[in-house]
This record gives sequence, C-alpha cells and structure tokens, in this order.
Amino acid sequence: MTKEELRAELEKQANRFQAVYGGEITTYAAQPNPERKPWRKKPTVHDQVFKAELQKIEKELSEQAAEAK
Repeated sequence: MTKEELRAELEKQANRFQAVYGGEITTYAAQPNPERKPWRKKPTVHDQVFKAELQKIEKELSEQAAEAK
C-alpha cells in the first residue's frame, strides 16, 4: 500500500465516520522530535588524576627543553 492509497483510505474512513456516526475528527500536527544532545562521559577520579599527571609530565619536558637551550 502506497502513501497515496493510505491517505485515500484514511480520508474515506474519516468521511464515513463523520457521516454515519456524526463524530468529530481532530487532526494534530506531528510534534518535532526532541533535540538530542551529545552524550558526554563525566570524568572519573582516575581520569582527572591521569590528566593531571600528563600536564605535570608535559611541564617537566618543556622545562627540560628550555634548560637545554
């Protein structure tokens, strides 16, 4: 069944419902999907310590390079 056939069938059923049962039909616009935010991992204590150690090593290497000049 194509979209056009489905639309025609739904229109036919809606008209029949209104004519036979006297019912009201309310159509709603589709709601947009909620905006997804990228998932982020909260840094653990181990991650923080590892980052601090990397910064410490980088600082020591830059100081050694400055002394070598």
